[in-house]
Amino acid sequence: MTNERLLEKIHLVVEKLMNLGGCDYDKDKSVSSTDTKKGIIQRDFGIEEWDWPQGVGLYGLYKLQEFYGDDRYLPFFENWYSGHLKNGLPSRNINTTAPFLPLSCLHSKLKDSESFYKLCTEQADWLINGLPKTADNGFQHVTSAIGDRNGVTLNEGQIWIDTLFMSVLFLNRMGQQAENPVWKNEALHQFLVHIKYLFDKQTGLFHHGFSFERMDNFGGVFWCRGNSWFTYGIMEFLDACKDDLNEGVRTYLIDTFKSQAAALLKLQAPSGLWRTVLTDENSYEEVSGSAAIAAGILRGVKGGILGDEYKKAADRAILAICDNVSEDGTVLNVSAGTGIGMDGGHYRNVLIMPMAYGQALALTALCEALEK
Repeated sequence: MTNERLLEKIHLVVEKLMNLGGCDYDKDKSVSSTDTKKGIIQRDFGIEEWDWPQGVGLYGLYKLQEFYGDDRYLPFFENWYSGHLKNGLPSRNINTTAPFLPLSCLHSKLKDSESFYKLCTEQADWLINGLPKTADNGFQHVTSAIGDRNGVTLNEGQIWIDTLFMSVLFLNRMGQQAENPVWKNEALHQFLVHIKYLFDKQTGLFHHGFSFERMDNFGGVFWCRGNSWFTYGIMEFLDACKDDLNEGVRTYLIDTFKSQAAALLKLQAPSGLWRTVLTDENSYEEVSGSAAIAAGILRGVKGGILGDEYKKAADRAILAICDNVSEDGTVLNVSAGTGIGMDGGHYRNVLIMPMAYGQALALTALCEALEK
C-alpha cells in the first residue's frame, strides 16, 4: 500500500481521535454490572478523561508526530495536559498511569516542563513504593473505581497483561531518562514476572491474567488485545532499552516474542485480522488488537527479528484495518474495555464501539506501515 493512501487514512483517524470529545462520567455511578461486563464504562469513551483509553490514544498521536519529526500536535498535547494539571488527576492506579507514557516523551516541550517532569517522577516512584504488589512482587492490576474517579478497584493478587503497556513502558522510559537503575530494573522485572505467569508454553500465546489467590489463569482465554499489548509493548520496551539490557535477557525476551509471533501467524483470519478470542473461530474479528499485533510484527520485521512471511501477514492486516476506517475516520469493530473472564463467552459478549484506543492502535499500525 502506498504512503499516499496510508496517510489519507491516518489523517482521517487522527482527526476523529482529536475530536472524540468527553463523556458523561456521572452515568457510571448507576451503571449495572451487566453493562460493565459488556464494556459500557463511560470514562472509557471520549478523549478528555485521564485514564488508559485516552493515554493509549495520546501515545498513538505522539507516534505520528514522531514520524513527521516536528511538533504539529504539540498545541493539542499542551491543552490536554495543562487542563488536567489545573483540574486535578484521578486516583493513582495502573490504568491512570497510561497518560504518563506520552507525557514522559513530551514533558520537555510543554510550557510548564518542570511541573510535568516532577509529575512523572512522582508517578514512577509511586509504582515502586505505593502500588500494591502481588506475590513475586508483580504489579497488582489496580484500576479506577467505576463511578468514582478518585477511588480504586484493587483486583487483589492479580496481574494482567495490560499492565505492561499501561505502566511498565512508562516506568522504563523514565528510568532511561533519569538514569535511575531502580526504575529500569523494576520495569525489566515486571516483564519477566508477567511472562512467567502469563505466557502459555503449549500455545505460545499469553493469558489475560493470573490470580495468586486462585493460583490460576482464570478462564485460560487467549484474548486478542491482551496478546497485542505484549506484541507491540515488547518492541517498545526493547527499543527504549537500546544497549542497556544484558544480552542474555534481551535474547530471552526476543525468543518469547518470536514464539508468540509464530502462534499469531497461524491464527490470522482470512480477512487479515485476528479474532477477539484468538483460538475461537466463532468469536468476532477485532481491529484494535489486530492493529497492535500488526504494529509489533512490523517492528519485528524492521528489526530483523522476523522474516518475510511476517511482513506479508502484517500487510494483510494493514489492508483490513484500512477497510475498517469509515469515511469520518471512525475505526470500526473495536471491542470495548474488557475485564478478565472465566470463559470465551465473556469476551465474545463485550460490545463493539468506537474507542480512543481503537483510533490510536489503528494509527500506530498504519504509521508503522509507512515507508520512510
